[in-house]
Amino acid sequence: MEREAEVLDVPYFHIVFTLPHELNELAISHPKAVYNALFRASWQTIDTFAKDPKHLGAKTGMTAVLHTWGQNLSLHPHLHCIVPGGGIDEKGEWKIPKRSAKKSRRKVKYLFPKEAMSKVYRAKFMASLRKQIPIPQHIAKEIMNKDWVVYAKRPFASPKQVIEYLGRYTHKIAISNHRLINIDKGKVSFKYKDYRASAITKTMTLDAVEFIRRFSQHVLPHGFPRMRHNGIIASRNKTKELNLARKNLGQRPWIKANISWEQIAKKRLNFNPNRCPRCKQNKLEVIAVILPMRGPPVKKIQANEDFQPEFD
Repeated sequence: MEREAEVLDVPYFHIVFTLPHELNELAISHPKAVYNALFRASWQTIDTFAKDPKHLGAKTGMTAVLHTWGQNLSLHPHLHCIVPGGGIDEKGEWKIPKRSAKKSRRKVKYLFPKEAMSKVYRAKFMASLRKQIPIPQHIAKEIMNKDWVVYAKRPFASPKQVIEYLGRYTHKIAISNHRLINIDKGKVSFKYKDYRASAITKTMTLDAVEFIRRFSQHVLPHGFPRMRHNGIIASRNKTKELNLARKNLGQRPWIKANISWEQIAKKRLNFNPNRCPRCKQNKLEVIAVILPMRGPPVKKIQANEDFQPEFD
């Protein structure tokens, strides 16, 4: 509900920035540095093209969601980015991309040329990562001699689809329960789509230890935000820049709303969580809180502790 108030009445473009598999080694050993560089380079690439008068000549925005997995649970870091089709220029007016000026704003296929974006993205990422960690020479040589992938999908059909997409993808995990088929005798079987074979659904069976290893690769560092907002939709810019865009587009101004989960349940699910499920009239009151049987997992083991796990 809060995101609905931020959506502009313009086409939104879906752009995916992918890291080469040669960087997987660093993503495992230095996840925070690699994923921060991915976020930073992706936005810098979009911002660079948006501010270029040849393409747009304005400041735009971006919502980015980090995914680190492939269908078979392999490590495949990539960033799903949603970018509005336009931006605010120096005069404070809404501006649409040059390539769409002669077309209907609902028929533009791509926002910026993806081949050019891939080269800028590669340079931005390498510069950002080198500021944080040293990159082994053999890795740097391999990834600088190959083309990086920037996948530009067709624009969303409507702003409503943007919200539906974010709702599905922001809390998605590496594998959900519906894909699990069987767990038996130390083996785990699950469904996956083979995109190299026209997205045919197949079954994969792994040893339980290997399944856990693959799944664990996608546990992000503690407190790491996997969804970020940049440009005119960044938190510090909404009051001024987002509202300036909404004014230009004839939309009501954005106002920060404190929406509780109870309000969302009532509006979206037609369910009142505070109403007694038996009589359907009286209000529920908390009389006790049942604590879990065990505490949360330990975040880390102190270096001075002599910890040696036991195995059967």
